[in-house]
Amino acid sequence: METNTIITDTHTHLYSEEFDQDRNEMIQRAINAGVSRFFIPAIDSSCTASMYELEKNYPENVFLMMGLHPTYVKENYLEELQHVENELEKRKFYAIGEIGIDLYWDKTHLEEQQIAFRFQIRLAKKYKLPIVIHCREAFDEIFEILEDEKSDDLFGIFHCFSGTYEQAQKAISYNMKLGIGGVVTFKNGKIDQFLNQIDLKYIVLETDSPYLAPIPYRGKRNESSYLVNVVNKLSDIYGLTPNEIATITTENSKAIFGI
Repeated sequence: METNTIITDTHTHLYSEEFDQDRNEMIQRAINAGVSRFFIPAIDSSCTASMYELEKNYPENVFLMMGLHPTYVKENYLEELQHVENELEKRKFYAIGEIGIDLYWDKTHLEEQQIAFRFQIRLAKKYKLPIVIHCREAFDEIFEILEDEKSDDLFGIFHCFSGTYEQAQKAISYNMKLGIGGVVTFKNGKIDQFLNQIDLKYIVLETDSPYLAPIPYRGKRNESSYLVNVVNKLSDIYGLTPNEIATITTENSKAIFGI
């Protein structure tokens, strides 16, 4: 890949404790590999301070989101949503995320997850920001809310997209781009079988590090430098050079985040 090519990781948890031993080295490895733009999703209020610290240390590279992750929607979710709202009033963010519905781990808070998702979509519209959607075993539930809320000012990314071709088309119809990461390299990932039917203008790249490491690191800790493996896989799928994949997907990320 050309040395000046910029790869954008649209979803990485750089503040994760899994990086506590070697965070700066890990970020430097990514920058050396051409991955120099990191978009950081929020989980809940407990990660806010460490997100601000990352931004302070890497002001040219780190761009923050604000939101409440669906698996962190608990009894205190109204307080957590208040935190999201308070932070949005104070300063600039580049997206509301990650938000959505997750029925994989626990279905007990489905109703609260739905309320939180809808509330945060409305915050995104208020602040004219994209949303970054977390969806696990919940496509129908998510599409139902997107159908209610759809409008020209609702747009964003379906993070870690792992659905079918039909679900991909539907997500795109709601002004969403598809976040593609390590899953595209898995033997049983399935999305590689239809991705070439999806125009590259709808694709952004992500690692979701420290989770979902691509082949050959599957099962190990993921990090942003491994996004190069995803670029190479998409290069095969689309029949374009890695450089073209990096350039187009970075332009797509700019169209979403405005930077």
